Amino acid sequence: MYEFVLWQARKKALPQARVSLNLHSMSVEFQILGSSSGGNCALLWTGQTKVLIDVGFSAKQISCLLEAVGESLETIDAVFLTHEHNDHAQGIRGLARRADLPVFANRDTADAVQAKATKPVNWKVFQTGTDFTFRDLKVRSFALPHDAYDPVGFTFKWGEDGDLFTPARSLAWVTDLGYIPEHVKEHIRHVHTLVIEANYDEELLERDERRPWSTKQRIRGRHGHLSNNAAFDLVTELSQKNILEKVYLAHLSKDCNNAHIVRDRFASLGRSLSVEVINPESGITLA
Repeated sequence: MYEFVLWQARKKALPQARVSLNLHSMSVEFQILGSSSGGNCALLWTGQTKVLIDVGFSAKQISCLLEAVGESLETIDAVFLTHEHNDHAQGIRGLARRADLPVFANRDTADAVQAKATKPVNWKVFQTGTDFTFRDLKVRSFALPHDAYDPVGFTFKWGEDGDLFTPARSLAWVTDLGYIPEHVKEHIRHVHTLVIEANYDEELLERDERRPWSTKQRIRGRHGHLSNNAAFDLVTELSQKNILEKVYLAHLSKDCNNAHIVRDRFASLGRSLSVEVINPESGITLA
């Protein structure tokens, strides 16, 4: 089934959390709590394990986001960080009050975030490029080209092949990268669900008067962000003869992109893929 969903604000139902995306597979739930250049955070629940992927909002905002979808910080089993930038990691400062909460990150990311934290964080440090497990999750990290200390993407796998009740499923989280190296394609080629950034529209970025030329060069450089066209080319390639079923287009710029432009750009992909565009204007507004 092919579908596009533009997630708009639901102010009465979700005054704090304007974006809520659901992916149900048996006992699995995946919800993007917010995603834009202003903040990124998602909840993955396998039925046995609940984890947050990035925490780019304050701990108070994340708590409100979770409450809006019937969860709480107390039920979270771990956090996985991709890199140290505030729109992915600022929540750690408040979440560190939960001394028992494991936070998975590589050494450079952990050191950079800890330097800004007021309390010790329960770091679980991994080496970029390695596989490890957390409860029923099989996790792989892989390097991404971005202007951070050691940014990574993740693949998460759970369940078992042939198991009727907990079938094998997989998800890749890939945001903040300037281009798509071959090793990234190989890591995400065989996932059921892909979260990928479509950060900017090339024409809108060029016309933007708020950003100086140097910032524009950084955004579209090899350690910046993916354009709509680059994301489209990747998804088109991955959708051919692979198991990809669902794509979330995330991390849209509020100034240099538009959810309707992204929707129209991806409209030609066909009937076999479900695509959801996360509207940055419907996400969290940071105080």
